Amino acid sequence: MAKRDILSVADFTPGEIEQLVKQAVKSKKEAWPQVLAGKSIVLLFEKPSLRTRMSFELAVHQLGGYAMYMSPEEVGLGKRESVPDVAHVLSRYVQGIVARTFQHRTLETLAEFSSIPVINALSDYEHPCQALADLTTIYERKGKLKGLNLAFVGDGNNVANSLLLACSMVGINFLIASPQEYSLKDNILMIANKYAEKSGSQIMLLEEPAMAAKDADVIYTDVWTSMGQEEEYEQRCIAFAEYQVNDKLLAYAKKDALVMHPLPAHHGEEVAVGIVDRYRSVIFDQAENRLHFQRTLLAELYK
Repeated sequence: MAKRDILSVADFTPGEIEQLVKQAVKSKKEAWPQVLAGKSIVLLFEKPSLRTRMSFELAVHQLGGYAMYMSPEEVGLGKRESVPDVAHVLSRYVQGIVARTFQHRTLETLAEFSSIPVINALSDYEHPCQALADLTTIYERKGKLKGLNLAFVGDGNNVANSLLLACSMVGINFLIASPQEYSLKDNILMIANKYAEKSGSQIMLLEEPAMAAKDADVIYTDVWTSMGQEEEYEQRCIAFAEYQVNDKLLAYAKKDALVMHPLPAHHGEEVAVGIVDRYRSVIFDQAENRLHFQRTLLAELYK
C-alpha cells in the first residue's frame, strides 16, 4: 500500500469525493471489508472530542482493526517530545495516524516524518472528514450535490474552509455570511476559486445573513468561539450577535432546507434555542455519517 496522507479536502479529486460520498451511503447496507485486520491505528489527539473519537474508533473496529487513543498528556506533541520523533516512533508501531491538533503545521510535520498515512481529524485550518461527512448527509437527503445552494452563517473557521473546498469541487454554490474581520482568508479562496471554475460552483462572501440564506437548500452554522479561542469569547459574541440561525433567518431559505451543525452546539448563541430540536434528524444524521464516511475513507486508503 502506497502511503497517502489526507490533510485537506484538496487531497482528493472531485471524482474521488463523489465516489466516497456515494459509497458511504451504500456502506450502511453492505458488509464492511475487513481491510484493517491485523492493523493498528493510533488516534493522536491534542483536543478533546466526542464524535471524532467515537466515529474513528468504531470505524477502525468495524474494518477489523485495533484503535488506540493517545491523549495530549500522554504524548505532549512538540513539548515533551518533538513532532518528528513522535512520527518516527509511531511509524514503527502502527499502520496509521489519525491526528486532531491545534495547529495545521503539526499535521504537516507528522506527515513529513512518518512512513504511514496521516489523516486530519481537525486542525485550526481544516476539518476535512467533517465536511465530507456533511456532503454525505446532503447527498443522502437531497439525492444530488451539484447546483444546490449552501449558506454558511458565522465564523470563517476550519469547518467553513473545508466545506468551501468540498462545495467548490462538486458544484455546490457556497455563500458565507460573516463579519468582515471573521470571513474566509484569501489563501483558501484562491484554491476554491480554481475548483469552482471547473465545477460551475459560485462562491459569495457576504456580511448580511439574509442574503446568504435566500433560497438556500442548506443552512449551516458552527460555534462562534472554537477551542483555543476562549479568550476571545466576549468579543466574538458581540461580533456575531446578528448571525444567529433562527426562525427569522430560516424564513429566507427554501421550505425544505436542511439545517446543519457539526456540534457541539451553543444553544442561544449561533443557533436559537429549539432549532436543533426541530432539526435533530438532520443534525444527528450528520453526526452518524461521520462514522460511515470515515469507515469508507479508511477502507479506500487500506484496500
